[in-house]
Amino acid sequence: MPRIPIFRLGGAPDKPAPPNLAASTPFVSLDGISVGVDNLRHDVVLSAKFVELARAHIARLIARHGELEGLLSAESSRPTQGPSWMTRQAGKPAGPKNDPGGWKAALTELQVASLNRAKKEFKLSVDLLARLAVTKFLRAEMNLQFSQVLERCRVLLKSYDNMRQGKAHEYRERLAAFQVRKRIILRKAGQEIFETLREVEKSTLARTRRSLFGEETSGGSYFTYPLFLNRLLFSEDGRDDYLCAEHYVMLGNWDRDPDRYGRMREVVSSFLRSQYGEEVSAETLDSWMNVPENARELVGTGTPEDSDEGLAQQERLAEWVRLLEDERVMENVIASYHVVPLLSEYAPRINAQQLKNALIDRTECDRVERMIQEGRLSPNSLYAAVAKVASCRGAERAKVAARFLGDFFHYHRDLRRLEILNAALDSVNLVGNERLQELSRVNGTLYEFLLPEEQGGTDSEKVLRHVVLKADVRDSTRLTRTMMEKGLNPASYFSLNFYDPVNKLLEKYGAQKVFLEGDAIILAILEREGEPGLAVSRMCVLAREIIEIVRGYNELMQRSGMPQLELGLGITAQDSAPLYLMDGEHQIMISEALNESDRLSSCNKRARKVMEPQAGPFHVYAFQAAELDENGNPEDVILSFNLGGIRMNETAFRKLEKEITLEPLKVKLPPSLASSDKGEYHLFSATVPVDRDIFRKIVVRQSRIPRIDAADFSVKGWTDRKYYEVCTDPAIYSALEKRKGAGR
Repeated sequence: MPRIPIFRLGGAPDKPAPPNLAASTPFVSLDGISVGVDNLRHDVVLSAKFVELARAHIARLIARHGELEGLLSAESSRPTQGPSWMTRQAGKPAGPKNDPGGWKAALTELQVASLNRAKKEFKLSVDLLARLAVTKFLRAEMNLQFSQVLERCRVLLKSYDNMRQGKAHEYRERLAAFQVRKRIILRKAGQEIFETLREVEKSTLARTRRSLFGEETSGGSYFTYPLFLNRLLFSEDGRDDYLCAEHYVMLGNWDRDPDRYGRMREVVSSFLRSQYGEEVSAETLDSWMNVPENARELVGTGTPEDSDEGLAQQERLAEWVRLLEDERVMENVIASYHVVPLLSEYAPRINAQQLKNALIDRTECDRVERMIQEGRLSPNSLYAAVAKVASCRGAERAKVAARFLGDFFHYHRDLRRLEILNAALDSVNLVGNERLQELSRVNGTLYEFLLPEEQGGTDSEKVLRHVVLKADVRDSTRLTRTMMEKGLNPASYFSLNFYDPVNKLLEKYGAQKVFLEGDAIILAILEREGEPGLAVSRMCVLAREIIEIVRGYNELMQRSGMPQLELGLGITAQDSAPLYLMDGEHQIMISEALNESDRLSSCNKRARKVMEPQAGPFHVYAFQAAELDENGNPEDVILSFNLGGIRMNETAFRKLEKEITLEPLKVKLPPSLASSDKGEYHLFSATVPVDRDIFRKIVVRQSRIPRIDAADFSVKGWTDRKYYEVCTDPAIYSALEKRKGAGR
């Protein structure tokens, strides 16, 4: 068992030092969990099968504890208007959905699957999120199913109008009692669900968690998982009289009650400060009260022990009893235990707090006695309890006080755990809307916790990174105007020579169209978990094929006297999934890669004027020039030249190096005036697998960016920055083939 922090504070010098108390502060940490589409909460979807089984199970519990099973059984002989999963046709056996044990098995499988996922992702917080989501769903579903059962009964009672009046009257009375007893019914159903959760935790989940993550000391899980084993888990605010009476101590709930929780906490805090000093902070006191074992360390059990520590405990217990008496709550404390047996006999006809106060207040006792007689019940149990409270003296009184301190610590701890859990539940968004689910899913922020049989393909759908290609058509406005002046159709021209051929390539390379406008097309390849990581390689081949297609059409257009298309392509890789927003039914990608691919595909007018006559076999260049900003200060800017070329960013090049083998390439290229960067670039060749039996060659050029004079583009030096081109000139690939044929 992990160590709990120990606080060592000395007591007053004239009495034995109080014991060292353990401290505990519950918390929930969801570190590493992405927020959802609202940027506030974590988006979660639970298994559809689990949800269906849980709903049916909760409806059964509510019907049983509401004593409506007989009424609802009449549905078997008539069609109902309730949800299909809540009913079955007459004469047909109950299937798995009506098996009470089915939901428990699904609950276990779902939570074991979330643990396995947490282990796979090295994030225990993933499992915590799943537990929070299950808890939030079960809580919400209890109230929803109460309403559903109520509505089913109302619909059924309508069918009894004008027939079998005696039976209908009985059912109406039963339904009215069902509504009045809502809080009791939900408490009983919640306690059954809690018992199942606890059983699954102790029998399966705790051992699985230890097996996967070791002893629960790392990540604070020792302080977190007990939040889900809290008796108050399904109570509205933790102030349920019956729960407290059965498992803790029944404190006062009315404003006039002197033993209300808030006041009793102040009394306990006063006692602790009397032992450890007034300087003890409220946070420290709170953390001590979160450890029920501390109560026994302080005051024992009320049974004297013949030891130094036992004598010290007796002395502290005597001080505790005196404090309770001074605060005029000792009688209330005694009554809180003697009222418990009365609840099963007199409640809920008589309010639990009324019964408790009747044990110590004569006026209230007379009122309760009259209510008992009106209900034709025996008051003997009430009289016996009143006598026991009045006769509680001496050692028995001390035992009750010692027990109360432990029970109060226990209740305080679980109330604190409930508060922390409620705050954590507010951060979970159970996404029911399918459009929001899809939006969150494509943005990589949806956590889906499914049963094993529902998980087929979910891992492979997770996008890890993406590559974007922008193909930019140069001077599309001028080209459109020229064609229209000649009486030609620019729309069909772009479609036949550019868009249609590119569309036919998408399936081949696993690419998708992101955006289409008059002078550009943007494509993306999403790299998913479990798939071969070849997104950049395949995008390079796709880009080169686009260039070759347009080049072929341009040759035909030139012979026909038609204008030609000029392209510039940019490839950008990003080591994360893209984000999306929804425009109606359409997804709109959001990614920095889009902006960068736009910059890489562009061509500066001054650079084009200088480089177009002398570009040679390369079609991409980048220059760094000093220019004046709007304030007249010099700043470095990058001037890009991209005409019929493919430029990629450094992230894409580094990933390309990991995807395939890049071999240094030395070939003799035709001389050009652009060879001023001779010795400042490197060529690499690689083979890209496109399909099972299809492989394509690519040549990539890496070059340093020169520092130039912007006036005449003369080279003044070299920077350490690099740019990258996927070569497209046929001369380079011809030289590569000759080199291969020569065996070099």
